[in-house]
Amino acid sequence: MAVSIAQRPAANTRLLILTFLTTLIFHHSLADVPAGAPTTEELPHRRFEYKYSFKGPHLSQKDGGIPFWIHTGNTIPSADQVRITPSLRSQKGSVWTKNKVNFEHWEAKVTFRVSGRGRMGADGLAMWFTTEQGLDGPVYGAADQWNGVGVFFDTFDNDGKKNNPAIVVVGNNGKLVYDHHNDGTTQALGTCLRDFRNKPYPVRAKITYYKKTLTVMFNAGFTPDKEDYELCTKVDNMVLPTEGFFGVSAATGGLADDHDVLSFLTFSLTEPGQQPPPPESEIPKEEKDKYQEEFQNFQQELDKKKEEFQKEHPDIQGEPIEDIYETVNDQEIRQVFEGQNRIHLEIKQLHRQLAMILDEQRRYVSVITDEVAKKGTNAESGQLDTVGQQQLGSVLATQQEVLKNLNELRNSFYESLKQIGSAQGNAGALGTYETIQHFNEIKEHLHTVKRDVEHLVQRNAQNPAEKTVKCPEVPPMPSCLSTVHFTIFIIVQSVLFFCYIMYKSQQEAAAKKFF
Repeated sequence: MAVSIAQRPAANTRLLILTFLTTLIFHHSLADVPAGAPTTEELPHRRFEYKYSFKGPHLSQKDGGIPFWIHTGNTIPSADQVRITPSLRSQKGSVWTKNKVNFEHWEAKVTFRVSGRGRMGADGLAMWFTTEQGLDGPVYGAADQWNGVGVFFDTFDNDGKKNNPAIVVVGNNGKLVYDHHNDGTTQALGTCLRDFRNKPYPVRAKITYYKKTLTVMFNAGFTPDKEDYELCTKVDNMVLPTEGFFGVSAATGGLADDHDVLSFLTFSLTEPGQQPPPPESEIPKEEKDKYQEEFQNFQQELDKKKEEFQKEHPDIQGEPIEDIYETVNDQEIRQVFEGQNRIHLEIKQLHRQLAMILDEQRRYVSVITDEVAKKGTNAESGQLDTVGQQQLGSVLATQQEVLKNLNELRNSFYESLKQIGSAQGNAGALGTYETIQHFNEIKEHLHTVKRDVEHLVQRNAQNPAEKTVKCPEVPPMPSCLSTVHFTIFIIVQSVLFFCYIMYKSQQEAAAKKFF
């Protein structure tokens, strides 16, 4: 009993030490986690919602509409983007989803461009989540007194405080009138100064509403990295309607910019632990039956067209339709052979030109050789004969060097032709990467040959035979200048120099009188 009583203080001490160390380690681990950083368990489940999104290519339909979206005003849909407003004065436009959003938490990724010629632009672009479609109005081309939230990308400085371009988040319950004069800064729930005009890459914004918190992330478009986001603003304790419409609008004023939206991607967010709703539950039964009926009608029309095609083309009846079209491998092989044929034709043309240059150089060498033989037998003076022989010898050596270079080029052409022949023979056995690498080597070799041929053509642009046939004649002896003429010239020059010095000094003395 005495032993157990004596051991109690030691046990309590050890327990206190362990508790202190555990608490210290726990606090240290909490300090290592940055504030506001979500843990892995807190990440929501994301699902892409195609009915509330659009993206190129083939963004617009044949009738100019956008699937599941409507557009108003001066909006111009195209195959790869939606131009909300063109760079003209006093333009308005918007796009809105046809159906209401029926999920509580969401995330929207918008890729857009705002570009203009001037140093300043107007008015800006807005992204909306509202209970009603604001098809037209004074707030960036959409209706005022909205019920929801608007994220404004304002480019024009209305209040003159030099705080634009800016991103402003403004919420409204349907009773607030937007403050245009102050650019909405008096009503802003969050804002950040970011320049998004005339960027080298598309600008991206990611707007997330999750657990009553609205977060705006921004990618300034300086790099091609699509995930290079930075935090713009964050609004806590924000209550938004559970149902609403997504929209994008823009407007221009006295100044004008092109406001282009390349994509609008919407994701529904589900809290961890909750089962996301199945996609079938979101499609009404009537709409599902309608789509099924359209699919059956389309399938019947396709079968009829197949029968008509087989009747018109009985020779290919029974063959699979896939065999008629070219596969990816066949297309690559065809492109390889077409490239080889073009290279082969170019080499043949260069070979003909090289043969012509060789014949011309041989003719020049023969002419020079004949001239050397003539001057050697009919030399009138020893000095002239020596000078002429030296000049003709140098020209002959140059021509011999040119012939040597041309022969080397001709050999290189033969090697290129052999390489192309072997490549065409083994194209089926070689892989795509090896074939492309082989063609790149041949292209580099051809470029080298081209540069050498151009250098030779420039070097021999003038006819050297005409220069060498006529030997340089001895210039006549110049008449010597007499001493009298030289003395008179020196005296006149000296008099003129002293007169200039006297005139200059008088001008400087007259100028000093004024000071």
